[in-house]
Amino acid sequence: MKYTYMKYLLIFALTLSCYQSSYSKSFKCLADTATAGKTILDEDGKPVNAHGGGVLYYKGVYYFFGEIKKGNTWLVPDQHWEDYRVPAGGISCYSSTDLVHWKNRGVALKPTTNNPGYDIDTSRVIERPKVIYNKETKKFVMWMHIDKNDYKYSRGGVAVSDKPWGPYQYIGSVKPNNQMLRDMNLFKDDDGKAYLIYSSEDNNTMQICLLSNDYLKPTKHYSRILINKKRESPAIFKYSGKYYLITSGCSGWSPNAAAYAVADHIMGPWEEHGNPCKGPNADSSFYSQGGFVLPVANKPGSFIFMGDIWNKLDLEQSRYLWLPIRFVKGEIEIYN
Repeated sequence: MKYTYMKYLLIFALTLSCYQSSYSKSFKCLADTATAGKTILDEDGKPVNAHGGGVLYYKGVYYFFGEIKKGNTWLVPDQHWEDYRVPAGGISCYSSTDLVHWKNRGVALKPTTNNPGYDIDTSRVIERPKVIYNKETKKFVMWMHIDKNDYKYSRGGVAVSDKPWGPYQYIGSVKPNNQMLRDMNLFKDDDGKAYLIYSSEDNNTMQICLLSNDYLKPTKHYSRILINKKRESPAIFKYSGKYYLITSGCSGWSPNAAAYAVADHIMGPWEEHGNPCKGPNADSSFYSQGGFVLPVANKPGSFIFMGDIWNKLDLEQSRYLWLPIRFVKGEIEIYN
């Protein structure tokens, strides 16, 4: 994707309908503060580096976790798609109380170096980190996609920490029920049960798998959905008793049209819908790829669609797109 398309960049939440300005329920409109093409800076004036990520809200603070993209981008040879890579930099963490000002909390999960046989070595792929809190074990649990550069390893990695910002201790990786796990997400339901949602079977299906009570292992309870639909990058959320799943097509680092599905139960059945993105450039998801939906704290019914504007030729220069989700006559809509 060309860098010039970054006109759709938000400086995190800058085109959100509003943001939480304090721990109260007062919100301030940010619709007029969107700026095209600028680098997002943390409180120290350094670029925020957190891609393919997700957000944990815990005790009044948002914690944003993402892939660290740093260094020269190269094209993996002998692949059937444009498999661009940088060395795996580990997982970063940033914190905020208002979704606008972000403090760099450091590297939440550090990779190893010169250890190519280890899951989280810089020579591997460490993607799509998501974190949830387990009230019973009092542990913060991180799941992520672990792979090799040819994407044939296809496993889910898990790490734990006593603090939301880490450091996280890597436990290991698994193929849930001996199935591939690639682009993934993590969801904790209202009853405290947690689920992995991931692209599987060479991206031909999406799968949803119930986790163990400690959130550290997949159970044998899983379902196959979106069969033969070639979808990836799942982003799941719940509203008014229904589950919503936004996915992207499979076109490598290049943008494509999103689609979504709705279910009354997380295991399905899921009813497929069209593209939630509306307006100019909706067919490319506004030149982004979604990957997470963030419920805004203390504001029921407010959700943020989080996407990455990938710069495939220089992944370190990739940017972000955050937009509000609207509910219109039983459908969801995302406008830029």
